[in-house]
Amino acid sequence: MNQKRRNGPRAIAALLLFSIVQISLQVGLAEPINATDAPVVQQIVARLTTSNNQPITVNGLGANTGASILTGATIETGADQSATVNLGSLGSVDIAPNTKLVLTYDDQGNVKVLVITGCAVLTAKKKTTGEVATEQGGSGGKTDPAAGGVLRICSPGAVAGPANPAPATHGGLFGLGTAATVAIFSGIGAAALTPLFFQDNPSGANP
Repeated sequence: MNQKRRNGPRAIAALLLFSIVQISLQVGLAEPINATDAPVVQQIVARLTTSNNQPITVNGLGANTGASILTGATIETGADQSATVNLGSLGSVDIAPNTKLVLTYDDQGNVKVLVITGCAVLTAKKKTTGEVATEQGGSGGKTDPAAGGVLRICSPGAVAGPANPAPATHGGLFGLGTAATVAIFSGIGAAALTPLFFQDNPSGANP
């Protein structure tokens, strides 16, 4: 009998200790997580816009305006199609008709456009490192993250034109083109010869 009386208080104490531990664990789990302790990761959501909402090809499937473009996507436009991929805080990519490219980007501010065929323009915002290249090994350089910038590139053999965002090399005077240069110099020559013409022309002499 005395043994049972001595074990009674011990059992009660053990039960109380167990209850206190359980309550403490439940209170600890119920406390909200401090938002400042959790890292905030900025998710980049790339959105597609197509000309006249025409469907283009993304990873072999049709895609219209509003479609999400994941990093590593292969994008292809047809002869009468153009498109723009809005990369949010990173910038945007303009895609010319008859173009096939691979677009990669990440949350660290890196964007790369690899042109397989056709032409594209990458507009990179500040804090973004933009890069354009061709599958054949050509490079259009990189942008400075401190300033941002615009990079244009075409694959070898791509034809530059009004629908093509990549600039063509015009040549001639100040890059105006050969025809414009010839017209300018022809105009200068005509202006220089005009006084001589009237000086030698008898009909132009005073009576």
